[in-house]
Amino acid sequence: MADITIRGAGIFGLSVAWACVKRGAAVKIIDPNGPASGSSGGIVGALAPHVPENWNAKKAFQLESLLMAEDFWANVESTGGGRSGYARNGRLQPIADGHALVLAHRRADTARALWQQNATWEIVPATDTPWEPASPSGWIIRDSLSGLIHPKGACMALVQALAVKGVRVDAEGPDLGQVLWATGVAGLLDMTANHSRAVGNGVKGQAALLAHDARGLPQLFAGGVHVIPHGDGTVAVGSTSERDYTSPNLTDTQLDDVISAARSAVPALDDAPVIARWAGVRPRSRSRAPMLGSWPGKSGHFIANGGFKIGFGMAPKIAEVMADLMLEARDTIPDGFRIEDNF
Repeated sequence: MADITIRGAGIFGLSVAWACVKRGAAVKIIDPNGPASGSSGGIVGALAPHVPENWNAKKAFQLESLLMAEDFWANVESTGGGRSGYARNGRLQPIADGHALVLAHRRADTARALWQQNATWEIVPATDTPWEPASPSGWIIRDSLSGLIHPKGACMALVQALAVKGVRVDAEGPDLGQVLWATGVAGLLDMTANHSRAVGNGVKGQAALLAHDARGLPQLFAGGVHVIPHGDGTVAVGSTSERDYTSPNLTDTQLDDVISAARSAVPALDDAPVIARWAGVRPRSRSRAPMLGSWPGKSGHFIANGGFKIGFGMAPKIAEVMADLMLEARDTIPDGFRIEDNF
């Protein structure tokens, strides 16, 4: 039985731990701040695809991961009894004008070729129903690939499932066996300190939770804002992307602007009270893609970092490729995701 130590109990660390445990590894997880203490403890959880054009390895990887998500989270929930908040209810986006409408139709054609029978990207007429973004052109993009999740809930569901398998999250402890570093922004800063250029950086995001029950309805993307109808009867809206900030965990008027944009785009949210405000710093690698693989110059050590805005959508597939590498010495990491792209 292989020994695996996971440093970091965010979505990447917990997901890789789950994949390794299912393959029979003896896993320990160490995080001095506890599970989901960083940006993985957020509230938005949009699992949305990149546009289906200019296809590349990153988009193909994401597509496969999004298609894996339903089984991945169902298995986690059935094992531990937790609730991830996962649902694949699709997404609606308004089309601004005639030029955007032509582009949307082109993307519908490429989606049929690239997504095949797995999901659809359709152009449908706006109906002016309350749960629909206002559309200047009168047309809406509706895709069936987008899903949603409750980030902190998903992490805690993984913690519960891992506990059933005898794995817990400890605040400290020695490294045993292969070591995965999934330490988010702190890890990027530590790596940068030992290199001549930035490996990555933190980008602050602010989001809010509104009291409005739209469970089972599609997520919306309008006015630059994600609107996520969680299964607990709340709606999350977000988020900002701030390279420069003074406080990582405090919200400010930038979040007020996000809330206003969501209310303007979605009539149903006009009177929905704000019940929570959240801020956190997300890890973005220099290449903007997740950085995965063996840590150069450190035998037996590995890195999974840089999830930024797509970490939860990428997690099921990242968990598998990192388990391939750590347990079987089988490198299935696609080009563009390699650590060397950032060092």
